[in-house]
Amino acid sequence: MLDGQNLSMCLLLGVLLDVALGEVRRWHPLVGFGNLANTVEKRFNIVGASRWTGALGWCMVVLPLVALTVASLALARYCNVWLNLFLHALLLYFCLGLRSLHEHNIAIANALDAGDLAEARKRTAYIVSRDTDGEDESYLAKASVESVLENGCDAVFATLFWFVLLGGPGAVLYRLANTLDAMWGYRSTRFLRFGCVAARMDDVMNWLPARLTALTYAALGQTRLAWRCWQSQAPGWPSPNAGPVMAAGAGALGLALGGAARYDSIAEIRPTLGEGRAAVAADIRRALRLVEGGTALWCGFVFMLTLLSVKLFAGGVLHA
Repeated sequence: MLDGQNLSMCLLLGVLLDVALGEVRRWHPLVGFGNLANTVEKRFNIVGASRWTGALGWCMVVLPLVALTVASLALARYCNVWLNLFLHALLLYFCLGLRSLHEHNIAIANALDAGDLAEARKRTAYIVSRDTDGEDESYLAKASVESVLENGCDAVFATLFWFVLLGGPGAVLYRLANTLDAMWGYRSTRFLRFGCVAARMDDVMNWLPARLTALTYAALGQTRLAWRCWQSQAPGWPSPNAGPVMAAGAGALGLALGGAARYDSIAEIRPTLGEGRAAVAADIRRALRLVEGGTALWCGFVFMLTLLSVKLFAGGVLHA
């Protein structure tokens, strides 16, 4: 566990590393984890596999890596306290996706601004599972904004939450669980039983971070509208955590999201998110500023709590 001063220092360093360097281009640890997860899934997800088999697979790929993280931090602390702190920050950097979120979505905004719909469709297809062929600016901008809002929680705020709670091991635990949900947490014939535990674990670990993310969006945008949309629209969204995040985010931006989308050439009408006009390219930048402003707010909040705890501790010592 990190104390207050070290926590705020490691948090800030981890965020700054992500902003400065972005996602690791080669030999990213999550790529290796994905390969491991695929190997375990192919070995254990056979005909008749149960939820217990999925739970065993989840434990096999997550728990040893978290244990290795804890052991590495303990060894680093034994060798040098500064090495230990840097390793905490480095782990946060590997788990964060703030700059990556910006880069992927700003490319869509730039393509839309240039009137290059073909490039915008290609870029949008990189980050969403819905169909993008033949779609117009409003559809693509809506897809991008929804992705920014939802992944603002998954790739940024939930990672920060678990880091604040448990340091580097917390960030790693959450990121691995979230990655397994993305790989196994489908309601398809193949993953309905095997991936059930992966989906539920992600739901549990995201429950509080998702609501803190919704509060962050509401605080930095149209607060009353965001709150009203959250309360009235989130229960109708299929995901218990994405609902509050996306409804509050759409309300904070004053946009009408949700609605029609195509998946594998099949039109799907999803519940409404937010209120207001349809999204355009400029709203992608507004959504990114919402996430980036929220990140600064969280870092500032942790820093202020650290200062407060130091003052209270110093005052108690002096008084004693």
